[in-house]
Amino acid sequence: MANDNIASASGQKAQYAIEQLVLFALHQELIQPADVDYSRNELLDQFGFSEPYAAEFSEAPLTSPQAPLDVLIDYGFEIGLIPENTDTYRDLLDAKIMGLLMARPSEVNAEFSRLAAEQGIQAATDRFYKLSIDSNYIRMDRVSKNVYWLQDSPYGDIEMTINLSKPEKSPKEIAMARLLPPPVYPKCQLCRENVGYAGRVNHPPRQNLRIIPMELNQEKWFFQYSPYVYYNEHCIVFHHDHVPMKLTKDTLKRLLGFVESFPHYFIGSNADLPIVGGSILTHDHFQGGRHTFPIQKAPKEDTFTHPSYPGVSISIVKWPMSVLRMHGTDPAVLLECGNDIYESWKVYSDPEAEVLAFTETDGEMTPHNTVTPIVRRAEDGGFEMDLVLRNNRTSEEYPEGIFHPHREMHHIKKENIGLIEVMGLAILPGRLKEELDAVAGVLAGDTALLEAVKSDTGHALALHASWIQELAERFGTAHTREEAVKLVQNEVGIKFTHILEHAGVYKRTPEGQAAFRRFVNSFGAV
Repeated sequence: MANDNIASASGQKAQYAIEQLVLFALHQELIQPADVDYSRNELLDQFGFSEPYAAEFSEAPLTSPQAPLDVLIDYGFEIGLIPENTDTYRDLLDAKIMGLLMARPSEVNAEFSRLAAEQGIQAATDRFYKLSIDSNYIRMDRVSKNVYWLQDSPYGDIEMTINLSKPEKSPKEIAMARLLPPPVYPKCQLCRENVGYAGRVNHPPRQNLRIIPMELNQEKWFFQYSPYVYYNEHCIVFHHDHVPMKLTKDTLKRLLGFVESFPHYFIGSNADLPIVGGSILTHDHFQGGRHTFPIQKAPKEDTFTHPSYPGVSISIVKWPMSVLRMHGTDPAVLLECGNDIYESWKVYSDPEAEVLAFTETDGEMTPHNTVTPIVRRAEDGGFEMDLVLRNNRTSEEYPEGIFHPHREMHHIKKENIGLIEVMGLAILPGRLKEELDAVAGVLAGDTALLEAVKSDTGHALALHASWIQELAERFGTAHTREEAVKLVQNEVGIKFTHILEHAGVYKRTPEGQAAFRRFVNSFGAV
């Protein structure tokens, strides 16, 4: 009898949560008034109810769906809709619930087109971004937990984040995922077939994903937002088909075409080679959004012109990585100039500066030079294109990459330096939140932890051991907690700036900058 009462009580809470969610969806215009009864019945059926909440419901609409979602997911676990109460399984049910409270893809596409035609593209993206948040596709409850600070550097402020919005899998889920066959459908997380997909342990759910069809360079592409929003209105533009990333003149043409249609957004592409490239090289895609990155604020150091490209200025940018910035009012001329620089760089070698375009192994030539391109509209209404020079060569000293975070930095970050970090926004692994808190604890007086890290090679902070000892020797261990946190953040920020310098092909030395100018002069710029 007691168990029946508990079940009845939790069932009533779940029924009440359904009413809250339906009202939220109506208020945020995820559904229309004609959809209310239909949406309620869909949720009742999903959770095994034959009737809605019986008592009077008069609550004001919520501003976030998370609280009633948590109630329903808890109840779903209770009645066996998910086998385990982990983030992975909760997210599978979360997306399924919100997918029942949304317009169909065709209706979302029609609304986007109507708003763009009647009120302009910015109104259309504003609405679509809000939809992606309200549908819980973008998990703002997780994004709000990210750690963020600005880091002073010789290149201006660098943005630092420890990103916690991407859920971590439990060891059991990781083991289960390894036992599953390789994914066949969808082929990857960027494929259009993800829309409405229920997901599984090794693939995130996407019932609440909506994508907008668009055309770039007379080809079919799609526009959506990233569920992890590393910055404001972080969007992804991806090819209609599952085709690999390849940087060509057409790539630069697509980027310029995008900012003609979306002048309030920047767009960029990861490089197309391993080590210096992005995390998904199997599906051609770009990233964009509505954010001013530190690289955009970086000053120009030297400016050049090229006789073949009238009206285009070419500048070396004061930045830890090697950046050429082109500015012009005619996108067609800018495209030709950008492509000339790119094609020149792909075959350019300067052994004195450790730049080799190719290496030969068993008669096969392996390419090493590529770029990370970024395009935006300039304040004067013209077009800006940044080409960040990249090289993915390895050596005995730097087996992970000569122009990659070196090993002494791996305790902070060892992953590829991709587009977002190239622009000056650090995406540091979530593990660092607890680890850096502990390091700050040492500087705030936890000498027992310091001794434990020194003596135990298996300690959870062992990868930071030498760094922790160095910090303790330099700064002492008698700081307030607030002082210690700021000290540690500052040291991490300095390290990240050095990481960007490691990834820079031409170093910020007189010799490195002279070598940079040799390349600029090599393709005819004066």
